[in-house]
Amino acid sequence: MKVAIAHDYVTQRGGAERVVLAMLRAFPDATLHTLLYDPGSTFPEFRGASIVTSPLNRLRPLRRSHRASLPLLPLAASRMRVEADVVLASSSGWAHGFDVPGRLVVYCHAPARWLYQPEEYLGDAPALSPARLGLRALAPGLRRWDQRKAARGDVYLANSTVVRDRVRATYGREAEVLAPPFGVDTTGPREPVPALEGWSDYHLVVSRLLPYKNVDVAMEAFRGLPLERLVVVGAGPERDRLLAAAPPNVRLVQDLSDAQLRWVYAGARALVAPSHEDFGLTPLEAAAFGKPTIALRAGGYLDTVDPGRTGIYFDDVAAADLRAAVGQARTTTWQRAAIAQHAESFSEERFARRLRQLVAAPGA
Repeated sequence: MKVAIAHDYVTQRGGAERVVLAMLRAFPDATLHTLLYDPGSTFPEFRGASIVTSPLNRLRPLRRSHRASLPLLPLAASRMRVEADVVLASSSGWAHGFDVPGRLVVYCHAPARWLYQPEEYLGDAPALSPARLGLRALAPGLRRWDQRKAARGDVYLANSTVVRDRVRATYGREAEVLAPPFGVDTTGPREPVPALEGWSDYHLVVSRLLPYKNVDVAMEAFRGLPLERLVVVGAGPERDRLLAAAPPNVRLVQDLSDAQLRWVYAGARALVAPSHEDFGLTPLEAAAFGKPTIALRAGGYLDTVDPGRTGIYFDDVAAADLRAAVGQARTTTWQRAAIAQHAESFSEERFARRLRQLVAAPGA
């Protein structure tokens, strides 16, 4: 049986890309099909994979900013033919729409945010901004394309209960919840980050810098906690704005290697997770290092944070609420071994085994 893997675009270092790497390890002979691939901006492990890209990949600016290619992506995705008996599509908007003559198993990270949650996706972009006006013009046609392609999938998987419910509401499809693996090797080498020399006992945010991630709320919370420190790891269109607004006790770093990311997690007091996430992978990465999470009580964090055991929740996206939660977490006694054990229940072995079952037998 020939198995292929599809993914929207491999141009970032995020949770979805880590999931694709886990899929490639589960099916080492599979070819990865993707619209855009930029080796310099994603995980180096992809360089060992057999990767097929769309013609759009010849345009370097699109590899650097996939959002700029939005008007072209439906046509490119529809013409992305994947010849295989089974295609495992890791999708948050496009891979489920590739031209697949064989059986299609869709692993849905979330129905496309820009179509179904545009206010979260655009944040505080002005009403007459090019992004908002462009999306408003394109959305009706994109939704029709997306709904038609979603009906094509033979099997749907969701990464969390909140995404399962969103798939049902958006597409009318029932999806099995299969949580992704946490994907960080805690035993690997650790490399200090020069920009954080002398910093310790800090709180940590690991996130793409997008409006709905609420990194600005975390920074504002720590502005009111001058004796605490916050490290933000991530890149994205909000970076310049966040850098300009950062108080002295907040530092932003990006483009970390896995060794540097391990060092950052190991040195943190706790993870801060303030966004509305579809799954919430970073609490599991932190838990693998025995670190608790201070999380917004919403979305995928409801699946990955065990309150009182591996972290605590705060209820509103507000700096005051987050500050109170930071104080509560500091006075809580955490059992590091129990936190790490929680992460192990989301192992890659469990994830790969279920994928192989579904690929081998349609009704498994």
